[in-house]
Amino acid sequence: MVSNGSGPQDERITNLLVFGFLQNCSNYNFHEELELLGRELPVPAYLKEDYDDELQTDGNRCSYFLDGGARDSESQEEIIQDIARQLAQIGDRMDHSIHPGLVNNLAMQFMNVNLSEEDRRKHLAAALEQAMQTYPKDMEKEKTMLMLAMLLAKKVADHTPSLLRDVFHTTVNFISQNLLTYVRNLVRNVRTSDVSSLVSH
Repeated sequence: MVSNGSGPQDERITNLLVFGFLQNCSNYNFHEELELLGRELPVPAYLKEDYDDELQTDGNRCSYFLDGGARDSESQEEIIQDIARQLAQIGDRMDHSIHPGLVNNLAMQFMNVNLSEEDRRKHLAAALEQAMQTYPKDMEKEKTMLMLAMLLAKKVADHTPSLLRDVFHTTVNFISQNLLTYVRNLVRNVRTSDVSSLVSH
């Protein structure tokens, strides 16, 4: 459970952001796992364009995601998808900066079925702290943390595709607990600004 007061709308925003990031990354090995994950999540139909027709036209799931105010929510979803796409492009450029040993260790931790969600989140936070130490300092800290957390999720899933679901949910929980205010502000600010100016260097 997330205990920082985040609500269903915040959870949907974070789900969309992480899912969109993974979907927009290049060269990943978890296509099937991402498709299955997409079927489980209340993400908009247009993000599932590569999936089957039944999912594309699933009105119940789409209306659940939009949660009323369909036009405004759809606009917000497009903003989040744009942010995810920009962050994925940065992630692709910085992919090589994360040491393979760090990814291997994190994947091994996630393979431990006895770990609680809290333990997984702690291991992700520790790996993120290590990655931050070798990362260029020309981006603001919260933006770097957000992008690296999602990039670590991508690399763990790339290492072991069967871990995608677990690492996705842990990353969503981590962002909800530690970066929710930054994500909220990012989405809000993008409404009146150019996406690339907010998430690029």
